[in-house]
Amino acid sequence: MSDPVILWFRQDLRLADQAALTAAMAEGPVIPVYILDDAAPKAWKMGGAQRWWLHHSLASLARDLKERGSRLILRQGGSADELERLARETGARRVHALSHLEPWWRNAERAVARKLDLVLHDGGLLLPPDRLKTGGGTPYRIYTPFSRALMEHMPPASPTPSPSRIDGPAKWPVSETLSQWKLLPIHPDWASGFGTEWTPGEAGAVDRLNDFVDEVGDYDRARNLPSCEGTSRLSPHLHFGEVSPARTWHQISGASGDATTFLKELIWRDYAHVQIWEMPEYGSKNARVHFDRMPWRDLREAGADLTAWKQGLTGYPIVDAGMRQLWATGWMHNRVRMIAASFLIKHLLIDWRHGARWFWDTLVDADYANNSVNWQWVAGSGVDANIFSRIMAPLVQSPKFDAADYIRQWVPELAQLDDKAIHDPDFHNVRPSDYPPKRVGHQEARERALAAYRSVKG
Repeated sequence: MSDPVILWFRQDLRLADQAALTAAMAEGPVIPVYILDDAAPKAWKMGGAQRWWLHHSLASLARDLKERGSRLILRQGGSADELERLARETGARRVHALSHLEPWWRNAERAVARKLDLVLHDGGLLLPPDRLKTGGGTPYRIYTPFSRALMEHMPPASPTPSPSRIDGPAKWPVSETLSQWKLLPIHPDWASGFGTEWTPGEAGAVDRLNDFVDEVGDYDRARNLPSCEGTSRLSPHLHFGEVSPARTWHQISGASGDATTFLKELIWRDYAHVQIWEMPEYGSKNARVHFDRMPWRDLREAGADLTAWKQGLTGYPIVDAGMRQLWATGWMHNRVRMIAASFLIKHLLIDWRHGARWFWDTLVDADYANNSVNWQWVAGSGVDANIFSRIMAPLVQSPKFDAADYIRQWVPELAQLDDKAIHDPDFHNVRPSDYPPKRVGHQEARERALAAYRSVKG
């Protein structure tokens, strides 16, 4: 038997359309491994909601491997050290993996490559980040020309199927167990509602994709309506790599109805990853430097407002519904994410990084690229961003996108109000005693935000 080959899983927890697996199988017996490396990301260690998802996704991956005659080896520690140790134990000479663009994974890849023969493969995006350049030879900063350029390369290569069997080594190395990692919350179990919302793992991703194929024709309209839940809900599956972007593209583009709007969302995902590839500090550093002078409110003054925002107690029903949905399910409707983020930044005048950090800990789909680029888009501080002076009005957005039933679901204190009053119970003088008044008035907040922005624009 030839020397075994290590397959290093990270945010690519699938067997279908998995280029690293295909290459490893062509060389010899495969040792699949996932390493829980909390040191590499430093401050960007996976948040609680992601860890819940990871537990169940790894359990699913282990079952899928077992069905094919293989197994999943679990190790905890530094990626380079654990892979080197595993190579010594097994006689493996090479590591295959999909490449990742998060700064800590790029650092880890360099560290592994100094110790072992590391072969990286594409497959996490529609296109590798270095494939698209402007006429001047630089990466695209603006989404629209990036999207046009990427479309010229579409469709992506046809996805490959999952293998029916994966040969393993004559002797398997020792593995830790998922229970040892304690990824699931216990005291308290704040994720008790997640299981009714999500099915982590490759099979769950495929089921969700198949369901969405029948819905994508109405996506352009329904995605903006929180009450009818017309979004794809594929984001956590894509983040953890349980389904490839290529497979998603091919299946969705072949659906009946116009899939253009959703395909542009996949392109935006590529765009966000290109930004962090070029600017690794996008999650903590303003892309537009004049925002460094922005007079955000000090949390010694604004801390109570930040807490009210996190808890869904701002007095703005659409914002509160979104924040409570986030806590209960690990996810928030995309339109409401924009409203809630804008409210924190512009109504409460709190630095966008505080919101991004909260989403990082509470979202099951907390992707470093998407989370960072989207927050900076709302703040106006990104390389391609909304204008800060365009302040989203929650009390307008809520009735415009028919959010009454969404509010009733997540803010039960308001469930008895009619469709007209539920968006702004204070204005209609029907606010229940157990629902808080507005933390700040809309016009007051708007004027404060614009004054703050004028001070940095000169």
